Amino acid sequence: MQLPIEFEKKMKNILKDEFNEYIKSFKKERSYGLRTNTLKITPEELKKKVNFKLIPVPWCKEGFYYKEEDKPAKHPYYHAGLYYIQEPSAMSPGAVLDVRPGDKVLDLCAAPGGKSTQLGAKLKQKGVLFANDISATRVKALIKNIELAGIRNVIITNESPEKLSQRLEGYFDKILIDAPCSGEGMFRKTPEIIKNWESKGPEFYCSIQRDILIQGAKMLKPGGYILYSTCTFSPEENEGIIEEFLSKHTNFEVVPISHKNGFSQGRPDLVEARETLKGAARLWPHKIKGEGHFLVLLRKKVEDIKYQFSIPKRTLSRDILNNFNNFIKENFHDEIKGEFEIHGDGLYLLPEGIPDLRGLRVVRSGWMLGKLKKNRFEPSQSFAMGLNKEMVKNIINFSLEDSNVIKYLKGETLSIEGNKGWNLICVDGYPLGWGKIQNNMLKNKYSPAWRWI
Repeated sequence: MQLPIEFEKKMKNILKDEFNEYIKSFKKERSYGLRTNTLKITPEELKKKVNFKLIPVPWCKEGFYYKEEDKPAKHPYYHAGLYYIQEPSAMSPGAVLDVRPGDKVLDLCAAPGGKSTQLGAKLKQKGVLFANDISATRVKALIKNIELAGIRNVIITNESPEKLSQRLEGYFDKILIDAPCSGEGMFRKTPEIIKNWESKGPEFYCSIQRDILIQGAKMLKPGGYILYSTCTFSPEENEGIIEEFLSKHTNFEVVPISHKNGFSQGRPDLVEARETLKGAARLWPHKIKGEGHFLVLLRKKVEDIKYQFSIPKRTLSRDILNNFNNFIKENFHDEIKGEFEIHGDGLYLLPEGIPDLRGLRVVRSGWMLGKLKKNRFEPSQSFAMGLNKEMVKNIINFSLEDSNVIKYLKGETLSIEGNKGWNLICVDGYPLGWGKIQNNMLKNKYSPAWRWI
């Protein structure tokens, strides 16, 4: 691989005697990773169920290395949302940020959703996850990955950080900012990034990172935490951005990150920054099995400021929900309770305590249950993925070896015996989607956009 001369000069200055080891890392095979979705299965159970050769990722208890030939994206369990394919170093921000059930959490630069699904699993369907991305195109992938993971307590927005901060100042307990960056840490994994680096360079991203961090800080509660991360080595985009931020925001402090598992300390010496930035973490590809990353954890000091949010009452008439309630009564063992909202013909179950979001571009407000048709309710793919089989009366449960699993995922109509009407289709007990049985024929309701190709 031909690295830019200016980049090599910079890396020699940063790494000194380690530079040759760093260059040698480009000749090593890149590492492949997947992360267990603990909303559906434990890491121990997953390891027993698949025939992949899984080796634990040291800094993420849900993460595993796998071999490229295993091809986990071509496995029914992937389509059941049991794991997310993620570069091992990219698991580190979500692992370091201590998200707990009940927290209000924001992933400010969320697409395509790897870190959002990690944070959502930590919430265990309690509290709320806001997943935002400014790119309307990238939000489509974010929606799919959130739904595939079965995360119900989510608000997905397509907004600028500034617009969000105007409405949600002081709202969040934890914020993840995986900032856009020059991508130097990904040169081995994605060599085409080098052309972008040559045309734009680190300086282009600094102004973007600076603004995102300032807006994110506004949305954090006193006593809350921001995890800022990049996948670049550039000190200007890392320690430099944080030093500048801390010099203007004296109500924030660095919380040291553990430097075990091959993590290296931050490098304040590269930008004449404060010593506390040694508490940041740098992930170097010649020291770990993964690509390059930078992490810093910031805490907002407790202040005597109280933020108030009006929680609007959202009440839907019983008549509007009549078709939905009839569907639930016919197909579920228990009621689906909570606060509902309608957008167009879509019915959503909201997370608890959501403030007024009118005026924001909200593309998913909670768990999308399905569509309210004129005389019926049509359940969604998202609804299926957020369920467990014990909730539903009629189940078609295929074993992993059953050829009908792949036929279903391809969208084929199946000849099969079962109870008439709606059935939740599962593989080894894990939901894949819906089907409707009539005269021993299963009409396939698997999302066309998700079909096995």
